[in-house]
Amino acid sequence: MDKPIASVSRTRSILNTYDLKAKKTFGQNFLTDVSVVARAAESSHCEGAVIEIGPGIGALTEQLAMRSAHVRCYEVDERLIPVLEAELREYDNVEILLQDFLECDLEAAVSILLERYGSVSVCANLPYYVTTPILFRLFEGPQEIEWITVMVQKEVGERFSAEPGSPEYSALSAEAQYLYEVKKLFSVPGSAFTPPPKVDSAVIRFHRKKGVHTEPGLFEFIRACFAQRRKTLYNNLKEYLGSGEQAGELLAAEGIAGNPRAQQLDCEVFVHLYERLKQGECV
Repeated sequence: MDKPIASVSRTRSILNTYDLKAKKTFGQNFLTDVSVVARAAESSHCEGAVIEIGPGIGALTEQLAMRSAHVRCYEVDERLIPVLEAELREYDNVEILLQDFLECDLEAAVSILLERYGSVSVCANLPYYVTTPILFRLFEGPQEIEWITVMVQKEVGERFSAEPGSPEYSALSAEAQYLYEVKKLFSVPGSAFTPPPKVDSAVIRFHRKKGVHTEPGLFEFIRACFAQRRKTLYNNLKEYLGSGEQAGELLAAEGIAGNPRAQQLDCEVFVHLYERLKQGECV
């Protein structure tokens, strides 16, 4: 039996066979540590259908296929489609799509997968250059995706559990903490990849909170509050609302004084501000 795709020897063989090199434009770094991909897959609650974004040459895909009823992969590098099809040919539960995940109809995909397989999760080693857009898309996506397990740059991973007032706290932190219970599972050194990136990574798992829904426009509002990190919340809101008077009234109605920056406030504060704004209390 062939060694796992994530093994150093199998990865080298695949890269040599297909004359492949990692493309910087796609943020490619191929995982060469079987224990890392196996542990990520085991922790991802992928028993039903699982969505993978950026499968590369299939290191994580293989581990997911061994544990899932169905694996749907979104890959943007057309060079890798025949590689994935060949190297994963023994698994009939893997679906490989040449498509940008950010352009897919996620709601329709999840609806179909949910009906066929009973549950839908996400597990992926995310390309560094599109980590934030992908996560924002998932956070805004169907609440039926109960579990999201992703490998991200360590610095990005630290933002998810960052507390208000810390340098790492951002719009991404507020959104994640509003919707999910966030847990860092383990760290991944750069040496686990080829070519090795200059930074370490972390595997983070998000478990959707019960009864918490994404209001249309809420995340746009949160991002506006963080738009300019050096500006106060009042100044960011003033620009977003187009009215300093309205921004002041909104903050006063919520009892926010002292001209704080967004980084100093808990995620629930932004939710309350948005609800007041939506209800027209400060128009």
